[in-house]
Amino acid sequence: MHALDSSLCIRVNHASQYLWVRWLFRLISRLGDGVFWYTLMCLLILTQGQQGATAALHMALVGIAGTLLYKWLKGKTLRPRPYEVHQDIWLTGRPLDRFSFPSGHTLHAVGFCTVALAYFPALAPVLLPFTILVGMSRVVLGLHYPSDVLAGATLGGLIATATLLLLA
Repeated sequence: MHALDSSLCIRVNHASQYLWVRWLFRLISRLGDGVFWYTLMCLLILTQGQQGATAALHMALVGIAGTLLYKWLKGKTLRPRPYEVHQDIWLTGRPLDRFSFPSGHTLHAVGFCTVALAYFPALAPVLLPFTILVGMSRVVLGLHYPSDVLAGATLGGLIATATLLLLA
């Protein structure tokens, strides 16, 4: 499984040799740092009244829970980032912390997307592609293995779903 994960990581990462790919995924990654999601929360509050404020608060709670979980997991697993292990992987993005597992960007993107779509399903044509691109950016930029992204997506989805069930 590790060999498949590493092989896929190398192949996807080599797309970053193209300047436009590198530029696009750096932009997506930067927006996925929070800029996109915080802007969305503010817009929901400003344009959707009480339902927007409720959705934004719910997204913030998912964000806090996600941050606590992924920081704890990174401290326990201590998985090195792909570019630190494989010479064939080019680091073309900026890591926010030292370890790889799980992808916090992906965890938050999936968590925020899930909550936002529960309140406003019409946002799917914008949020779903952006969320997928955030996950892809982590591998393209050499920052995460595909399994880190899959774990982040799973955790983000579970946190969001659990909060939706608890707060429903």
